[in-house]
Amino acid sequence: MRIFTAALATETNTFSPICIDRRAFEESLYAAPGQHPATPTLCTAPITVGRKVCAQKGWTLIEGTATWADPAGLVNRQTYEGLRDEILDQLKAAMPVDAVVLGLHGAMVADGYMDPEGDLLTRIRDIIGPDILLCAELDPHSHLTAKRVAAADFFVVFKEFPHIDFVDRAEDLWRIAVDTLEGRVKPVMSVFDCRMIDVFPTSREPMRSFVDRLMAIEAAEADVLSLSVIHGFMAGDVPEMGTKTIAVTDGNKAKGEALARELGLELFSKRGTFMMPQIDEKSAIDQALAIAKGPVVIADMWDNPGGGTAGDATVILEEMLARGVTNAAVGMIWDPIAVQICMAAGAGAEIPLRFGAKSAPGTGNPVDGLVKVMKVVPAAEMRFGDSIAPFGDAAHIHFAGIDIVLSSVRVQSYDPSLFTALGIDPTTKHMLVIKSTNHFYAAFSKIASEILYCAAGSPYPNNPAKTAYRHVRRDIWPIMADPHGAPEDSEAA
Repeated sequence: MRIFTAALATETNTFSPICIDRRAFEESLYAAPGQHPATPTLCTAPITVGRKVCAQKGWTLIEGTATWADPAGLVNRQTYEGLRDEILDQLKAAMPVDAVVLGLHGAMVADGYMDPEGDLLTRIRDIIGPDILLCAELDPHSHLTAKRVAAADFFVVFKEFPHIDFVDRAEDLWRIAVDTLEGRVKPVMSVFDCRMIDVFPTSREPMRSFVDRLMAIEAAEADVLSLSVIHGFMAGDVPEMGTKTIAVTDGNKAKGEALARELGLELFSKRGTFMMPQIDEKSAIDQALAIAKGPVVIADMWDNPGGGTAGDATVILEEMLARGVTNAAVGMIWDPIAVQICMAAGAGAEIPLRFGAKSAPGTGNPVDGLVKVMKVVPAAEMRFGDSIAPFGDAAHIHFAGIDIVLSSVRVQSYDPSLFTALGIDPTTKHMLVIKSTNHFYAAFSKIASEILYCAAGSPYPNNPAKTAYRHVRRDIWPIMADPHGAPEDSEAA
């Protein structure tokens, strides 16, 4: 067997002012054919898992480009077309192949392309023809368009949020691909449109039990090859945004359709109950100060670079400074210019510095003060499960009793190693402020005395009932009260 694999991924917040060019991909991950490191990234696990599978089978794995850009705004048209054509040319050179196995995110939007992944998959299908297997792993925070479903044989989607299972799901993807190529199964994909916009953390109920149920069905029923939920990505203003369920069965289309619908309507029946409780910055500091034992983790959940924001908001930090909070650490604030200044000054220097809140309205105000540069680290990294997340040149500054990590590459706060990489022991702090919606949970819950989810400022469009969408359909909850009900349902206020 000859199998082609590649990865092209990012998540586009169409409301973000930060555009993505080729440099953004190169800063996060750009691996030429055969140059992908042994450690997978979030959307490239099909490549590293594929190496093991093909080695065991004695098959030939032809690797194309693997690239990922940390989430931001619109992707530059020339950048998308260039990376797309790079992969397509590699596939053409590899022909004939028996299968194409891809790592995608699924929420990319490029200038001139509402559905880049649909465009890529359709072009791949045109090259390989109708009978060659084409499958991909997706992030659940993606858009499952009809064009993608028509082009691919099947998708496997991360089940967990936080995405701690991206390697496990890549293994599922390859298991189904191998069984298909060896003639044991004939995958058929069924999709149900839940017609809703919501957020589904699997670290809490009711989504925890729902995902456990999906895995139980897969284990118990041999003809159910994979069950997935496309959560949707509410910051992507595209026509087919929203939650969908996927059932991949072994040739049983009727069962797949019924199962996808049943699971989708179950999700819809629980709409609005999945999200964690949120408090504002004043309440977050009040509660954190009242908790005797630290570290109390405050998640600045909507200034999350993993959702395409800048990660430079200072709203919570300003409240901490106003309240005289000490023995606290903040990680991270994205400010490449401030990092450059700190690196020029060097560790131990005391300098006047302005940092943070440069990207957009609703992110607070820049902070000015005399800071001490505690440590500078070129090309800093933190852990994210089985992966490594680079956050560029970074600086640890101390200001008014608070330790602050400044980064030059935008990335959310996945793991406490972001602090230890800059010489901060997070377990000694009473309060930790991080920037992530829920990916932080798996790692930070191990050290936190309590976790508080804080909605501070307005860096992210987190209320779909009020977001000024231009392209999203109107017959979807919460824009419409019950899109599965009577047609006279009125729009939500």
